[in-house]
Amino acid sequence: MQKKRILVVDDEEDIRELVSYNLLRDGYTVDSVVSGEDAIKITKKKIPDLILLDLMLPGIDGLETARRFKNDSSTSSVPIIILTAKGDEADIVTGLELGADDYVIKPFSPRILNARVKAVLRRKETPDTQKNDFVKIFDIELDPGRREIKVCGRTVELTFSQFQLLHFLIKRPGWVFTRTQIIDAVQGDDYAVTDRSVDVQIVSLRKKLGTSGKYIETVRGVGYRFREKP
Repeated sequence: MQKKRILVVDDEEDIRELVSYNLLRDGYTVDSVVSGEDAIKITKKKIPDLILLDLMLPGIDGLETARRFKNDSSTSSVPIIILTAKGDEADIVTGLELGADDYVIKPFSPRILNARVKAVLRRKETPDTQKNDFVKIFDIELDPGRREIKVCGRTVELTFSQFQLLHFLIKRPGWVFTRTQIIDAVQGDDYAVTDRSVDVQIVSLRKKLGTSGKYIETVRGVGYRFREKP
């Protein structure tokens, strides 16, 4: 079977070497570049299976690079994992809203990064086996079979994780779930993430849902639930 190709975009040589070494050891083919401009150029020649993208890049930054990838039909479906030393929630949310599939904060464990890569690639390849249980609640319509979400009749674009999260909560209105339960349901119990990543996904999801984001409620000290009544 052909090796998966990973594109590493980072201007720090030590990071590129560390990431590339660990990915090569896991059997991937790796290309690495130092800027968003170089990343765009190389994808014109060969499309990677996944992109690891730093946010703080010379020239066009990581967010603009991600935006260009997602607006180009040839790379729009390529998964992106953000690598960033910026723990600012706003930057992470923006990246997720642009279509990034995950994010990893520097400094990071190479083993955890590789687990993230493996999980994102697996999700891309695995056919959707969810039951086609169409859900309509308040002004939200969710169709798992089509992987389509509409709010007030308007289609809303969600990332894989955001769709899974909303589907998990909306199927059980009124039920309260811990962050750990959400992680297990949305990503799988072998997916190495933190409680904070759930919070960031919730913030991004609420923003995309607009006024309907209020139906996802925070239960202090426990987790989250989808409101049972308007």
